[in-house]
Amino acid sequence: MNCKGKLINLNSPVVMGIINITPDSFYKGFLNDSIENIVKIAGKMIEEGALILDIGGQSTRPGATLFDETTEAERVIPVIESIHQHFPNVILSVDTFYAKVAQKAVLAGASIINDISAGNYDQEMLDTVADLNVPFICMHMKGMPENMQNNPVYNNVVADILDFFINKIEQCKKKGINDLIIDPGFGFGKTIQHNFQILESLSNFNILNVPILAGLSRKGMIYKSLGITTSESLNGTTVLNTLALNNGAKILRVHDVKEAVEAIKLYNLYNNAAL
Repeated sequence: MNCKGKLINLNSPVVMGIINITPDSFYKGFLNDSIENIVKIAGKMIEEGALILDIGGQSTRPGATLFDETTEAERVIPVIESIHQHFPNVILSVDTFYAKVAQKAVLAGASIINDISAGNYDQEMLDTVADLNVPFICMHMKGMPENMQNNPVYNNVVADILDFFINKIEQCKKKGINDLIIDPGFGFGKTIQHNFQILESLSNFNILNVPILAGLSRKGMIYKSLGITTSESLNGTTVLNTLALNNGAKILRVHDVKEAVEAIKLYNLYNNAAL
């Protein structure tokens, strides 16, 4: 996968570290730090083994109020510029559904666009991604964050999401987007039961022949199922990340990089032992 000249080899799974520049993120709240401190957080994630850093300025937790593209850009662009300046070899992803923010972010140093709406929110997004010639992460979401958990219903959650990706991949290819990653969108317009059904059937998405990203980190399917808090959900995250790896996930999007890297190392050793 070509990220503006930097190649990602996904024969072995990799870790994407989450950097939220938001006032109401569901976990760890607002990184109300100086850019220097955020750069230190980025450096720690890189030291722990993150190959990609995903930078977002929009909370997408259930019920979240969306901010306009100007506010989002003011949050994320200076951070992307600074991290890129300090760590020019790290691959940066921008988590946005605004085409103009995506364009500014790539100019600032990002080389992947991660859109929770898969290009459905901003009709200019797919053309923008094609023009920028960077990988595109397409996530499945029913509705938008402010309403996505209002009684989500599917005929068959796995089959419906698979159909969505078949159509979306065809749409992206026609636009000239060559490097695609799919994210089934755990917690985005799904019940807890839906989330576990998707995880159990994740290997079905391998028929699409594109990398699968799993974003399970500290989500409600963990802490609500276990009756704990988000701050207590690291162990559950590692368990579900391991199941995702076993079912074909190639990218783990996480808040806790060290533990995800360790899970991948052990998963690789387990697989190699069978050879």
